[in-house]
Amino acid sequence: MQFHTPAPRVFARALATGALALGVLAACGQKPTTYVFTPVREDVGVGAESLLDVRLTKEGSAAPVADAVIFDMRFDMEPDGMGAMEAPAKADGSPIPGTYRFVVKPTMAGRWSLKLGAKVQGESDTVRGQVIVTAH
Repeated sequence: MQFHTPAPRVFARALATGALALGVLAACGQKPTTYVFTPVREDVGVGAESLLDVRLTKEGSAAPVADAVIFDMRFDMEPDGMGAMEAPAKADGSPIPGTYRFVVKPTMAGRWSLKLGAKVQGESDTVRGQVIVTAH
């Protein structure tokens, strides 16, 4: 029985073609912009509705990102290891450009995470991030 292995030239040609294809794809795409969600205050009250203002900026810049559409949110205690513990959260407009207001109602003291999904003008992908606040 004889085993036949592909010629080294064929293998080298396939490897070069693959590398060229990856290079072309990388050159066509742009590095995605990174965005950062930051809480204006890091504390909220327990048991009652609290306002939570969140700034959205481009990473490395203090410039606010205005007119984002927040369409996905989840408020839970994941930072304290209790991700299944959720509490109500709803969007409540934008008091100033680049700052987005949420009404949250944490049910117990501890660290809470507000996870957000937003559409930002000029970005094809959803911008995702989170802020962590402490309920007292």
